[in-house]
Amino acid sequence: MKVQGVIDRILLDCCGGRKLEQTCDVFASGNEDMEVTGIVTTFMATVDVIREAIAIGANLIITHEPTYYTGMDTLDWLQKDPVYLAKKKLIEEHGIAIWRFHDHMHLADTDRIYDGLLKELEWEDKKLDGKDSWGYQIEETTVGALAGFLKQRLGMEVIQIVGNPEAACARIGILVGGGSLGLGREQMPMELMQEKDLDVMICGDITEWTLCAYVNDASMLGMNKAMIVIGHERSEEWGMKYMAEWLKPLVGGLPVTFVDAKEPFIYL
Repeated sequence: MKVQGVIDRILLDCCGGRKLEQTCDVFASGNEDMEVTGIVTTFMATVDVIREAIAIGANLIITHEPTYYTGMDTLDWLQKDPVYLAKKKLIEEHGIAIWRFHDHMHLADTDRIYDGLLKELEWEDKKLDGKDSWGYQIEETTVGALAGFLKQRLGMEVIQIVGNPEAACARIGILVGGGSLGLGREQMPMELMQEKDLDVMICGDITEWTLCAYVNDASMLGMNKAMIVIGHERSEEWGMKYMAEWLKPLVGGLPVTFVDAKEPFIYL
């Protein structure tokens, strides 16, 4: 099967074959006519992920986020950059195609990044009203205990909390990745907490003067609000883990392997 055949089956399964005219879902390397020997799904095609793909004989990497450091993988500013040139050489020497699957994944019939995170947390049946993709009703616990649960399930060493770790919580919001910045409206996460009467917001990215400040002030005023920050990568990686499962039956026996890009941080 060729790369384009894999992409067509993905888009058919997710979006009924619909293709966006303007999208960041493009090739960072390789082309649609390459024969596929194996597929890796991952949050980001880091050098270590590329090396793992080479080691297992996969020549197509499907990455959720950019390969070359900006949202649209622009290359004009990188032409003499040693990091870019070394990474490009590694990719090209081993004949790796890298295709980004971002916009169509979030715009699928169900957002498949959220699908993967909910599967990892076993929260598929906990949506508020049975349909809300941002609000969840869980068994009452404390903010600190919820943070411990997230650390264990998502393989995290460190987790950030705003608010009182001893506070009770049961109504939880989740905004993965950059969604926690408001999707173009800075006030959206705060409005969501108010409208859904949420105790805790689980976030990907943060800006310290928006939701973080709102929750901090609420806690200082004695209100039952808290925030748990798991970061962009830990909030979205699980959609790519889940993708390896649903992609396998679509690609005619080609090996499909999830490779965890892992958090980019070392904690001291």
